[in-house]
Amino acid sequence: MPLLDTPFAQLDLIRQPEQQNEPLQAFDAADEYLLNHLAAQQPKADTRVLVLNDSFGALAASLAGKVQVSSSGDSFLAFQGLEKNLVRNGLAFDAVRGIAASEPLVGPFDRVLIRVPKTLALLEEQLIRLQGQLAPGAEVVAAAMVKHLPRAAGDLLERYMGPVQASLAVKKARLLIATPEAKAPATSPYPSRYHLDEPAIELLNHANVFCREGLDIGTRAFLPHLPKNLGSARVADLGCGNGVLAIASALHNPEAHYTLVDESFMAVQSAAENWRAVLGEREVIVRAGDGLAGQEPQSLDVVLCNPPFHQQQVVGDFLAWRMFQQAREALVVGGALYIVGNRHLGYHSKLARLFRGVEQVAATPKFVILKARK
Repeated sequence: MPLLDTPFAQLDLIRQPEQQNEPLQAFDAADEYLLNHLAAQQPKADTRVLVLNDSFGALAASLAGKVQVSSSGDSFLAFQGLEKNLVRNGLAFDAVRGIAASEPLVGPFDRVLIRVPKTLALLEEQLIRLQGQLAPGAEVVAAAMVKHLPRAAGDLLERYMGPVQASLAVKKARLLIATPEAKAPATSPYPSRYHLDEPAIELLNHANVFCREGLDIGTRAFLPHLPKNLGSARVADLGCGNGVLAIASALHNPEAHYTLVDESFMAVQSAAENWRAVLGEREVIVRAGDGLAGQEPQSLDVVLCNPPFHQQQVVGDFLAWRMFQQAREALVVGGALYIVGNRHLGYHSKLARLFRGVEQVAATPKFVILKARK
């Protein structure tokens, strides 16, 4: 893999989660463009730089020890990547202050470097939280590969920060350079909420939650077929999003014990708030993590999962396959993984390679619900 070579550092970087023969690198031309732009300004050691949505630490690790750098984003895997890449390049794992996207930003910051996220609602929320946190003369610079840079990103920067200048494209990457100006404080439109009829609950969704405006059709297909009569089973909602699968399951299984995990901090925040709103003080574990990587082997009876088919802009079944492997490791013998998936993804054959029995619980024209028994 090539090194990230900028005026700040030469780094050997890896993606998260790691996979053998990784076909993708952990940085791109937009990272290089941002770092070269900042380097041209010759920042001093006391310059306070905030990095937003740094995929695997390319930006923050490059700046560690050169300026006062903080990094904020909504991905547990991104923070894990930052820590590993710091250590991999001879730096302390805590050389950068990490701030989950669910936590407030505390400035003032002299420079803000933004990787434009796939979900523009996250960018909007971050820009709103930046208000009042910028030092006089601050600059806010957003970057993306041109093919992933919607016009709306510049509109958001202009609305919440100030005038925006678009750079020339370099290696198919572009910068949007905003000059902050005084603006009336904005009220965030997030979290959003929607109602379900069955179960009859309201769900809250912070800015970066998948299908924030309404229930996704895969989950809608899954809900009527969640397992019942689980007794005191230990159940995990893997990739929990706003927690809807676990909450619906818990309403039918009052004695069961639940763990909700997602790699999005805003999803975990949403799930925890929704659980309390619907189930009060009923005991639950809700955590951000790399799936079930931290789960004790053979410590679960049931895993519920609506697996993702992309990581940021990259589409594929690598994450789903990894979740299936994690579920198998965490389940007791005889335990079961329940999933929903698009028919065309062929999850039945993939699960059959890991589990001793796979059966179709239900199907719609687009989705299948499968039960895989260990």
